[in-house]
Amino acid sequence: MRATLLHGPRDVRVERVPDPEIRRPTDAVVRVVASCVCGSDLWPYRGVRPVREPRRMGHEFVGVVEEVGSEVARVKVGDFVVAPFVVSDDTCVHCRNGVHTSCVNGAGWGGPDRHGDMVDGGQGEHVRVPFADGTLVVTPEHPDDALLPHVLTLTDVMGTGHHAALAGGVRAGSTVAVVGDGAVGLCAVIAARRLGAERVVAMSRHEARSALAVRFGATDVVAERGDEGAAAVVDLLGGVGPDAVLECVGTKESMQQALDTVRPGGRVGYVGVPAGGPELPVPQLFGANIGVLGGVAPVRAYVEGLLPDVWAGTIEPGLVFDGTFALDAIADAYAAMDERTVTKSLVLP
Repeated sequence: MRATLLHGPRDVRVERVPDPEIRRPTDAVVRVVASCVCGSDLWPYRGVRPVREPRRMGHEFVGVVEEVGSEVARVKVGDFVVAPFVVSDDTCVHCRNGVHTSCVNGAGWGGPDRHGDMVDGGQGEHVRVPFADGTLVVTPEHPDDALLPHVLTLTDVMGTGHHAALAGGVRAGSTVAVVGDGAVGLCAVIAARRLGAERVVAMSRHEARSALAVRFGATDVVAERGDEGAAAVVDLLGGVGPDAVLECVGTKESMQQALDTVRPGGRVGYVGVPAGGPELPVPQLFGANIGVLGGVAPVRAYVEGLLPDVWAGTIEPGLVFDGTFALDAIADAYAAMDERTVTKSLVLP
């Protein structure tokens, strides 16, 4: 089959690799119908995280189950499934506590499973899925072409934006600011409004992304960054910072902007993949009673709760996909995100 491999900085290729097969009785093989490029894929693509040997890429995909192991009971051949961005058994103590990203039997797409066998990346034609019953979520039926991008966001960005809003303590009547206008930040706007936020300030200086944030429910847009951005948000909210700031970037500067923006006693919900050395200034947190909560989003815990709203069209997170590429054009899909000519690249095998 064809699959994506990253060889080094800005060197991503589609190559022929062995077809996946059932290795354990809890495995399934899924034919990928759609996948995408994540902002976190850009860190190794740009060389921020060194690649010592070619590695399989892609951790967001949906598709159709083609084969199942003898112990798979919940997932059937022919089912359309959502694959959250990590493997999890959905039964261990951490999964039962809703932290599927810390599953004791967990694994990442494109890396080794608990037995040391490599798992396929999502940017390819087929994927072997360990712990299929725990990892995969079956949709009510096969989505049509219009619904497909929205369902795909449940593998990562919609669930991650939702995690930011939950970590930030967003509830009915909250005032919220969102730092970051990528796909996760835009989905965080959706999530905040879905949880009842009364006012949501999107921090963006990109015209198309700002417009999408407003469509998703942002009530205000602030283009300034750093100290000026924090001051602008506080001024918008009558001299008091927001109840919650959702940090969706992952840099030192974005975290500091979030901390400088939130009101005393407020909370920062952070989901930006750390890059560039984010640090927490404990004296600032202590002095203003600021809470900080978040981390890698356990999206498997959220898929079933978000799926009905996606299926009904109540929310439309798939609008974050503004570029569609064939798998053979994966290099263009990465370059478009790297150059910020698209917000998020949809990839069709």
